[in-house]
Amino acid sequence: MSLEHALSQYFGYEAFRSGQREIVEAILRQEDVLAILPTGGGKSICYQLPALLMEGLTIVISPLISLMKDQVDTLVNHNIPAAYLNSSLSTEDYIQTMQALRAGELKLLYVAPERLEQDGFIQQMNALNIAMIAVDEAHCVSQWGHDFRPSYRTITDFINQLDERPIVAAFTATATQLVRDDIAVQLDLAEPAVFLNSFDRPNIKFTVKEPAHKFNELLQEVNEADAMVIYANSRKNVDQLYDKLKARRYRVAKYHAGLAAEARDQAQNDFIYDEVNLIVATNAFGMGIDKTDVRKVIHYNMPKDLESYYQEAGRAGRDSLEAEAVLLFGNQDIVQSRFLIDQSQDPYVNERLNQMIQYTQYTGCLRQFILRYFGEELAEPCMNCSSCLREFRQKDVTKEAQMVLSCIIRMKQPFGTTMVADVLRGSQNQKIKDWSFDRLSTYGLLKNRSDSEVKDIISQLLASGDLGVNEFRGLVPTQQATQVLKGERSVLIKEKKRTRRQTRPTEVSGNFKAVLADEDKELFEILREVRSVLAKQEKMPAYIIFNNRSLIDMSQKRPTTYVDFLNVEGVGQVKANKYWEVFTDAIQAYVDGADDIGID
Repeated sequence: MSLEHALSQYFGYEAFRSGQREIVEAILRQEDVLAILPTGGGKSICYQLPALLMEGLTIVISPLISLMKDQVDTLVNHNIPAAYLNSSLSTEDYIQTMQALRAGELKLLYVAPERLEQDGFIQQMNALNIAMIAVDEAHCVSQWGHDFRPSYRTITDFINQLDERPIVAAFTATATQLVRDDIAVQLDLAEPAVFLNSFDRPNIKFTVKEPAHKFNELLQEVNEADAMVIYANSRKNVDQLYDKLKARRYRVAKYHAGLAAEARDQAQNDFIYDEVNLIVATNAFGMGIDKTDVRKVIHYNMPKDLESYYQEAGRAGRDSLEAEAVLLFGNQDIVQSRFLIDQSQDPYVNERLNQMIQYTQYTGCLRQFILRYFGEELAEPCMNCSSCLREFRQKDVTKEAQMVLSCIIRMKQPFGTTMVADVLRGSQNQKIKDWSFDRLSTYGLLKNRSDSEVKDIISQLLASGDLGVNEFRGLVPTQQATQVLKGERSVLIKEKKRTRRQTRPTEVSGNFKAVLADEDKELFEILREVRSVLAKQEKMPAYIIFNNRSLIDMSQKRPTTYVDFLNVEGVGQVKANKYWEVFTDAIQAYVDGADDIGID
């Protein structure tokens, strides 16, 4: 059986996405693998498909119960023998799963890293033929990553205690070179085949806004139909945003670690099953969401680093259709973030925060900025971000930037942002007098500017690469700053936007339906309703039955026979056997012009 045939048979896809085939082939050659693919890039198939083609069991180590359940539900819906072991199982379900394992009836077993330390688990696994260990969200093993989890450090000990070492494959969506190297070391990967796919998510539009009134701006971003995740940086902020949106009659849920487990599960299920279309959450919601049709991710507060931001933003548009990631930024976010990271032992935490701040101030292509951070260059501006589309007004601060650079040079030693801003604003604090900075020609040149305005200019110089930061977080002009000092290049900053209170948007944005002709959009909505009814009947998320890409392809191809239905993207034999009649009946009824189209 060819890999393409297996892909089609088990998962309903006619072709691999970029990088998938090469990863599958490496695993089938018995090589360890380290694969970095963007969120929504199809990581799961890279270990699920070889698991089905190899003899023995694949153990998938996953950090969250909700993520395990979602993946196993999807596999079972494809008639693939998979199960999970976690604390949510009843005693009866646990016994049934263990019996299926011993009988060799399962191909994939999902477990949390904490289970690897449990008494007897090693012995139970040594009694089985384990072909592969797949480590999902592998960045959690690295202390230099944005989401380090000590429990991931037990994985290598577990593998070393197995009678025979299986293939080890590690997968993550966001990892810098430092983190990638650390993953390979911590998991003791044996000369791994490393696959670094593009980090780019071209279907996501990146937007940064600095509104005078954040909540008013938020009201302009949400609607009553599209699935959206709203991230806030504290439980208090989540509660407040939830209350405000609820008071305005939005269908909204909230999720944070301070809620009881039952409340968190209910909120997540309400969102996944489309009972609500908005969920306000802390980053505790992060990896637990595998909903493919999220159209927008809104960060109400600035995250602490670009890794966290890009992974959370990547929850949008996992169906590869148009989506948006919106960051609502305010200077107070910097204060809050510095407070939150103050106790961290991570030596890179301030550097990562500075990069995040620079992103918010950047007036060039936002996608280029993000990809550059991960070591990837995008040759041309993306024309799909708020900077490229010029969705903000710019202010020329070249003269003020020259003053900033001149001041730093005259101070002769690298000082931090606050000290430089104080000198330029003519502060009378004692430290400035001790260093005799009050005698500099640049002292007080920007006395008519606010502290935040001066710091905005410094942030833009950092973002554009005209200023660097040394190991003591002191500001240092770079070689290219000479262009600014000589007036050969302008420095622009974003003007803050005031948001007027407006009436709420009520209609679905529908931008992902732009690929459909007008005559296909009505059919798409009918098929979406059919899917919704099936989802409620089968008690599973609608996107597990078919994602929006499949429904769009269905609307365009309009299959009315079993053979035609098999040619729809995302339809394999299992799903065709299960659903072809109900969907083709609805399509035929629409083509025939029937008034009543639905499920009996």
